[in-house]
Amino acid sequence: MKNQIQCVKGKIEEVRKEVQRKIEEIEGKVQRKIEEVEDKVQVKMEEVEEKVQVRIGDLEKRLSELEDRPINFPANPEVTYSRQTVKSLTFDGQTSWTVFKTQFDTVSSANGWNNFVKASQLVTSLRGSAAEFLQGIPSDKLTDLTTIENALEARFGDSHITQFYRTELKTRWQKPGESLQVLSADVE
Repeated sequence: MKNQIQCVKGKIEEVRKEVQRKIEEIEGKVQRKIEEVEDKVQVKMEEVEEKVQVRIGDLEKRLSELEDRPINFPANPEVTYSRQTVKSLTFDGQTSWTVFKTQFDTVSSANGWNNFVKASQLVTSLRGSAAEFLQGIPSDKLTDLTTIENALEARFGDSHITQFYRTELKTRWQKPGESLQVLSADVE
């Protein structure tokens, strides 16, 4: 009887080992399949991400082109129409910045300029000391309308003009043969 028990125990041990081996074999197959699926998912995710990045790049490019296009520029080149443009002004720092700024805003509005075009037009409209003043602005900021306007306001705004006229008034004398009416008109 002991032999039969030993034999049964041996068979049970063999079955247990076989079951364990099968479990390990199945676990190995499952693990390999999981890794295959993960690899495929990773490849698909990378493909989708690349497509999304390309699409985002295309959309950003189109948006940039739309932002840079003047408002009066026709979207379809086959459709053409003529719109009168108002000629740009010039500013040399000797006249009132406030008056120039008001006129410039009117011209830019009439021409339908966006902020990028306004900044470009403002930079190209400067002459003399006003143009020289641009050298103090970093080149990467020369397309930023707010930066340019604030710098010009600080340098040529009303406080600057008041001081300029005050200095001019102090140094103005009546010229020989000049009437008081002419002097008065010149001072005013």
